Amino acid sequence: MGTPEFGSQRSDDDQWDIVSSVGYTALLVAGWRALHAASPRPLVRDEYAKLFIDASGDPYLAGALANPGTSEDETAFPRLYGVQTRFFDDFFTSAGGAGIRQAVIIAAGLDSRAYRLDWPDGTTVFEVDLPKVLEFKSRVLGERGATPKARRVEVAADLRTEWSRTLEAGGFDTETPSAFSVEGVLPYLTDEAQNTLFTRISGLSAPGSRIAIGALGSRLDREQLSALETDHPGVNMSGDVDFSALTYEPTIDPAESLAAHGWAVEPVRNTLDLQAGYGMTPPEVDVKIDAFMHSQYITATRAG
Repeated sequence: MGTPEFGSQRSDDDQWDIVSSVGYTALLVAGWRALHAASPRPLVRDEYAKLFIDASGDPYLAGALANPGTSEDETAFPRLYGVQTRFFDDFFTSAGGAGIRQAVIIAAGLDSRAYRLDWPDGTTVFEVDLPKVLEFKSRVLGERGATPKARRVEVAADLRTEWSRTLEAGGFDTETPSAFSVEGVLPYLTDEAQNTLFTRISGLSAPGSRIAIGALGSRLDREQLSALETDHPGVNMSGDVDFSALTYEPTIDPAESLAAHGWAVEPVRNTLDLQAGYGMTPPEVDVKIDAFMHSQYITATRAG
């Protein structure tokens, strides 16, 4: 597919595929998941992630997979995205154990949970994203004979449009409790778009529905990033990706916004809290990364 292309700035109606703009970040995170899966003690094993990298032909990610680093610096982002992946895996597993049979993955990107997780019988997984992103994923996994472990429904839509109507047209039942994931999405949305997203999800959510929101970073402090790379030269976060050109600087507090929409919000955690919960001791580089990426992981339940 060639070298990824990035525009100089975002616009209200910009579009992308898997090797351009925001779409490439999904490929990049898949690369980190693939590296984490190959590590000695992974928290999760996403065996599909490498397939996306192979199919993309991206030289940076192919090189990283061919020559994975072993130091704490070199494995920092694969490790941290392993933590994030485990958080959302556990969220859906818990929701399924509580009887929820509708899952909605917002901005699904190259999420492979419909194929990886052991979903309870009768579960439908709705994946919402732009058409080109969904087409790439379906083609890659289809060519390799991958089969979803739940009924999988693609919802080709832009989160900045009336995507909830497309979701309902795909068979989503607003009267049934559901589990929504919003993974790594919010930094790429304006405050107005975030408000609209929470309003639409709340309108779709029957009492007892659950939501998980999380991102390793909601803001990037470029000065701190530069200092980190000086102190830890093994850290290479993104190849040629300038996240500051792709993300906004939101002022909304997602936990407060959910509470205002009628959700019972559990205590907010960061990636260091999650690592401690998984029996890990965060290395120094992880602490420094979280200091400028401001990770936040939130779960909440829709009140009756």
